[in-house]
Amino acid sequence: MGVVDGETVLAEAAAAYRAVLGDRLLAAYALGSLAHGGFSELVSDIDLGLIVDDPLQPGDGETIQAAAETEKRKGSPLHERLSVFWGTPTTLRGEHEGGRFPALDRLDLIENGRLLAGCDDARRGLPVPSASELLITGAQFALDYLAGIRRPRPRATEELGSMRLADEDAIEEILSPELLLSGGVRRVTKLVLFPVRFLYTAATGRVGTNDAGVARYLKDDQAPSANLVTAALTWRAAAPDRAAASELLREQMLPLYLHYIDDHIARLDSLGENELASGFREWRDRLVR
Repeated sequence: MGVVDGETVLAEAAAAYRAVLGDRLLAAYALGSLAHGGFSELVSDIDLGLIVDDPLQPGDGETIQAAAETEKRKGSPLHERLSVFWGTPTTLRGEHEGGRFPALDRLDLIENGRLLAGCDDARRGLPVPSASELLITGAQFALDYLAGIRRPRPRATEELGSMRLADEDAIEEILSPELLLSGGVRRVTKLVLFPVRFLYTAATGRVGTNDAGVARYLKDDQAPSANLVTAALTWRAAAPDRAAASELLREQMLPLYLHYIDDHIARLDSLGENELASGFREWRDRLVR
């Protein structure tokens, strides 16, 4: 295998979906850091968005997943990080259920999507997710994949796509630097920067890129763990010294999460999202217990 970079993985995947879907592929887009900047070969996902022609077919999900798995098996770490989002015009407009395009990734498509194949008209006129939808989607993801706490939610919030983790309780990793570091630098940077990005999106209604999220976080004099947040951004480019990272995580990881959780409890209470707010309170209790 020759030199593989993110653009190569995207190009190969787009070509694979043109072959699989034929004329039903209206457009393929680069999403995430390969679209809005800040891509790191060390830790970033390869995010691809597909718009498929209506009507939605019963086997579309299986077809798209099978093609993604084929691409992931090509052998490079970047191929393994391919994440595919897809929908039809009617599912993206919320007229029908189906596809896999959570609110934050739909916003990324609208704001930052970079056309790889097809016609850009396919995304024009799509409704922008509301600030409350973005907050609820992010909160449900956090409970599911960072706290291991399940709460009922609409189908549209089942996945947060490029930010999805393994279905496991991450509380022990938040509290144990050595356990978290054993998962590798990609896992470390995601767990540190997730709350920073969620705070940015909750406050602005915009896609929380790592750079923008960190910049806004550091402007808040009341926000804790500034050294950890700053360091995690640098760790996306080069793995940290383990001993120094362990000490920083031990001192500042828990305050970072408590700050994020308290912020979101207040926001969810204000929306009347009692189930989600209760989940965040339970999460907080588990962390400080």
